[in-house]
Amino acid sequence: MPTRFLASFALFLLTAVVAFGQPNSKLSRDLPKQGDKEIDVIIQFKKNVKQKQIDRVRGKGGRHKRALGRSKAGLFSVRASKLKKLAEDPDIAFISPDRPLKASMDYTRPTVGADLAFDSGWDGSGVGVAVIDSGVSNRIGLKENRVYQEKINEAWVNANDYHGHGSHVAGTILDSGEVSAGVYRGIAPGANLINLRVLDRFGEGTDSLVIAAIQRAIELKDTYNIRVINLSLGRPVFESHETDPLCLAVKQAWEAGIVVVVAAGNLGRDNSFENEGYGTITSPGNSPYAITVGAMKTRSTASRTNDRIASYSSKGPTLIDHIVKPDIVAPGNQVVSSRPKRVNNRDLLNNYPENMVGEDNYRLNGTSMAAPVVSGAAALLLQKDPSLSPDQVKARLMRTAVKTFPTSSTATDPTTGETFTSDYNIFTVGAGYLDITAALNDTEPIPANLAALSPVVSFDETTGEVTLVTDSSVLWGTNVLWGTNVIWGTSVIWGTSVVVEDNSVLWGTSVLWGTSVVWGTGSPEGNSVIWGTESPYANSVLWGTGVVWGTNVLIEGEE
Repeated sequence: MPTRFLASFALFLLTAVVAFGQPNSKLSRDLPKQGDKEIDVIIQFKKNVKQKQIDRVRGKGGRHKRALGRSKAGLFSVRASKLKKLAEDPDIAFISPDRPLKASMDYTRPTVGADLAFDSGWDGSGVGVAVIDSGVSNRIGLKENRVYQEKINEAWVNANDYHGHGSHVAGTILDSGEVSAGVYRGIAPGANLINLRVLDRFGEGTDSLVIAAIQRAIELKDTYNIRVINLSLGRPVFESHETDPLCLAVKQAWEAGIVVVVAAGNLGRDNSFENEGYGTITSPGNSPYAITVGAMKTRSTASRTNDRIASYSSKGPTLIDHIVKPDIVAPGNQVVSSRPKRVNNRDLLNNYPENMVGEDNYRLNGTSMAAPVVSGAAALLLQKDPSLSPDQVKARLMRTAVKTFPTSSTATDPTTGETFTSDYNIFTVGAGYLDITAALNDTEPIPANLAALSPVVSFDETTGEVTLVTDSSVLWGTNVLWGTNVIWGTSVIWGTSVVVEDNSVLWGTSVLWGTSVVWGTGSPEGNSVIWGTESPYANSVLWGTGVVWGTNVLIEGEE
């Protein structure tokens, strides 16, 4: 556990406050403050969007680009100089940028107990799983179970996978294993695939596309029995989950009866501000409704006993809301799964041909690979008991997760030789390591009137202790302890031995990425977001060879 935490960030925060002043409560802090350049923003309204609200935005020079379904929001293009005036509209609740985001099994299946589930007849049959990603290729093992597909961006030609990430994710969930003679079969090979493409051939997309896809999944829920959504993607946290439009879309899906599984992010190695990877969960993994998944290493064995956390797996608590994340961990390192079938669609393969496994499979690393393992597990539980609510599925997976870990472990990057130490605490492994067999065999009743929201933690500046904030309306309340059969307790979970030297970032209301985010053409991704040099996401980190966040994270893996 670290004995220092973000001490060097205090001066930056003070500078940010002086430079930008008190932010407008309706304007996200990463919006530009001035300028005539048009930017895409998501405007959330207090009521369902009607023509009169759209007309008022147009009256201030805005252009309506997309409706965002039930989210009481729309995608607009507005000049930065008009945002402050626009926020004065009493019908507008919040304005945020249409932020860019990225796509964040021979040993995987037996490690989590999926083979035993399959042998017992549980394969996810009849359960619809929506994969919101870079598309899914038309290859044997995937196309047989695909019941629906759609390109969310109308400018794209089709919903095929021109990047490789989405096919890999879908394969982990439901590949039939026909191509590999069953070696790389998915966790729930009988599940139905709903392919909703939101990422381009570089594995990049925007909030509005993902929100639109989530809304589409909700609309198609009853038609295709969509019970699970997989989101192996993410971007930095800029505001509370209560106003983040991406998190609000996750909440709507959850309330509609759909389990939402999200990758935790791959920032666990980031120590730019001496935070040792804590507080780096990405959005929408910071949603308390979602099942947020961290990555474990199977170390090429079917046994759990020698498995260790992947050092790049993002750690909680979440920024701003201080929510305990991840919720659970699953295999995510060196995961072998499907690759796109068509040669012209293989962007990842062109860049990293050494990751090919045979002629038809591909190896990737990251929490993006761990999330679909849990999505497949959720499909198995819902096949066995279709009456389970998303909260009950989440509680069952977390309650039965294996909680036996070492105190700490080290990992060495094979390329740089750098060594990283990981401590096994609630902010690193959550409720524990996925155990599908135990979850399927769990018969303990789960009250339907209680939610499974991920708990919040509180930091006491006087004692330097971190404790759980209990809530009687949540499944895990005041009577449980962290142990072998339960999830979380109310006793101190982070003591004075790890007290932070500067708690203004992790425990305050500031965002780790600060307010130095600017808009312009200097970004390597073009006219999108460029992370300031005072941010841990300076170009040399985010876009360089040492990428720790994005689609093909840590492609070499770790030893």
